Amino acid sequence: MVAHRKIVFLLVTCLVVSLTPWAVFAEEEAPVPVVSSAEEVVATVLPTSITGGAVGMAVDAKSAVLIDAGSGTVLFEQNSHDRLPPASVTKVMTMLLIMEAIDRGQMSLEDKVTISEKAASMGGSQMYMEPGEQQKLETLMTGIAVASANDACVAAAEYHSGTVDIFVENMNKRARELGMKDTNFVNTNGLPVANHYSSAYDIALMSKELLKHQKIQDWFNIWMTNITVGLPGKKQTELGLTNTNRMIKTYPGANGIKTGFTQEAGYCLSASAQKGDLTLIAVIMGSPTSKIRFAEASKLLDYGFANYDSVKLAEKGEPMGMVVIEKGNPNLVNAVAPENINILVKKGEKDTVKGELVFENVISAPIAMGDQLGEMVIYKEDQEIARYPVVAEENVKKASLMQIYMRMIKTLT
Repeated sequence: MVAHRKIVFLLVTCLVVSLTPWAVFAEEEAPVPVVSSAEEVVATVLPTSITGGAVGMAVDAKSAVLIDAGSGTVLFEQNSHDRLPPASVTKVMTMLLIMEAIDRGQMSLEDKVTISEKAASMGGSQMYMEPGEQQKLETLMTGIAVASANDACVAAAEYHSGTVDIFVENMNKRARELGMKDTNFVNTNGLPVANHYSSAYDIALMSKELLKHQKIQDWFNIWMTNITVGLPGKKQTELGLTNTNRMIKTYPGANGIKTGFTQEAGYCLSASAQKGDLTLIAVIMGSPTSKIRFAEASKLLDYGFANYDSVKLAEKGEPMGMVVIEKGNPNLVNAVAPENINILVKKGEKDTVKGELVFENVISAPIAMGDQLGEMVIYKEDQEIARYPVVAEENVKKASLMQIYMRMIKTLT
């Protein structure tokens, strides 16, 4: 049996507790009053199974799901795998592909994007851009996130992949990678078209992935802003944008994500909120009115915050300790968490969770950045519940014979 060395630590955490002209968008409605406050809910009876849904609770929608954004655990579901038209919630995937391309260095938010005839011809919610005008990619992302702009989706997709058709292929490829088994995209924005569908659970999956990109919060939390559209030297307009997601104003801790509406789809919503270390995502599909979709999403979030906590074990990139690399140059490397590590627990159970770092006794060079060095083993009341990899923070080359010789001399002096 290969020997291991172990570093044990108890993880103890606690919860902290007018611009003109204004564009009229397809999803824009009169402001709604505060429908809920997560600070004031009364704890309800826990379900017998954490994934079995809240006992006795139903949602006024065709389908719905509530998940923990950290672990992906399903806390409530109602027809969550039914294939339904997602309307503009489609744009969660569009934004995800753009953010991932930015992370890869394929594009930058400062890039200037030329608006095509196809992009400018989009109906519904839009930024009213003219063919030939240029906008920063960040401006397009603002329009998508805040005002659900269909023209911005097409422009960003063309810039990303060359054509919308190729971008849609990439959307479906990424959906398969994320395990979205009940989804097929036909366009970038959710405008009505045959064979374009998703499910509440699949929307939760891609929403969870999108929330990993911190920059997206800058746009989700904008309530009102304005942009300049139109061709320079011709008619340019200061266009006002209002967030279609009313929960940003009405629900404590709301931080996203996307609304959607068509006659076929009804009122849809992917809503996220954070309280302490716990972030939840509630997805509503096919609700009869806009007000009901927000109220039902709030009800799901209230339920989740009333009954669950999250233990933050590590943040992405957080050093977990130095590891000796045999014959390495350098011979020490930081072991880091490749992703945020959070464990969902029921209220009152945070102190029952502990983590243990386990490394192989001998790790030899060369090591590439991101290579697994060991694992964080998570225990709840001394029972193992999960394992997460810890990886090398940087590359480690193999040391030369001279470097190895000099180290041996130093150990002898």
